[in-house]
Amino acid sequence: MMKRLALVMMVWMMVLVVTACGSGEGTGGSAETASGTTGESVAAGDAVEESVQETELTIAHQLGETTVPKNPEKVVVFDFGILDSLDKMGVPVTGVPQANIPPYLAKYEGDEYENVGSLKEPDFEKMSEIDPDLIIISGRQAEAYEELSKLGPTIFLGVDTTNYMASFKENMLTLGKIFDQESFVEEELHNIEAAVKELHEQASSSGQTALVILANDGNISAFGPGSRFGFVYDDFGFEAVDENIEASTHGMNVSFEYIAEQDPDYLFVIDRGAVLGGETSAQQMLDNELVANTKAYQQDQIVYLDANYWYLSGGGLVSVAEMIKQVKEAIN
Repeated sequence: MMKRLALVMMVWMMVLVVTACGSGEGTGGSAETASGTTGESVAAGDAVEESVQETELTIAHQLGETTVPKNPEKVVVFDFGILDSLDKMGVPVTGVPQANIPPYLAKYEGDEYENVGSLKEPDFEKMSEIDPDLIIISGRQAEAYEELSKLGPTIFLGVDTTNYMASFKENMLTLGKIFDQESFVEEELHNIEAAVKELHEQASSSGQTALVILANDGNISAFGPGSRFGFVYDDFGFEAVDENIEASTHGMNVSFEYIAEQDPDYLFVIDRGAVLGGETSAQQMLDNELVANTKAYQQDQIVYLDANYWYLSGGGLVSVAEMIKQVKEAIN
């Protein structure tokens, strides 16, 4: 009897041990499964976050903050300086304002590009048809920013004329990030910065004064440091013949008497009418006795700058390089 009881007790204890072991294994298996599921979820979350980081960028600009896709496919550009930069980078563009396109960007007048209006009057209906992934604007379209933002992610990449070269550089680096062209842009900027440094050393050491004017079909505006064309002094290194010109986008209205009175060594002339169909050229306007008595005239240092780069575009990898080149050639 005692042996049978002992045997029963032994069997019962074995059952308990086996059950406990089975239960432990089950718990361990569940824990492992839960851990594995959680790990996979975390990994998946990281992958999603990484994917978002790779496909979108948040761009802070003068008019706000905009989330834009990386390498956008349908790009509309309203600034010719930005257009010449994207062209040099080999980035395809969908739409441009086809009126008054500079000759060096004439290919964008072709039918393969959508005409999105003019620099001052965007064609909102055409823009809606395009459904752009990115719209790039500058000063001439600033007032339309809110409306354009309703049609697609819109960023402002106008140049800050009070800090021209630094602003230009920032804009180009932004383009590099958006279109995965950072190395290319950095190399281009390196070359431009080296050219500016060389020009600055040459101009600043010459001891000669300069005046920048815009001729507009009979009217003349002068520009000083910190103004629209102030980088001729601020970055290129020329001494301003008149430090008291009020910094502005449109310049200070002046007369031929003013030019004669200031008597600059260099007179840099941008002819707006040459690119917008003016009736009187800048050379015709300046062909008078007052200008003929200036040092700039007598030393053959009246320099007519290409308004396609200086007035229509500017702020681009191509236009800025050409602007530096024109000034450098003029003083050599």
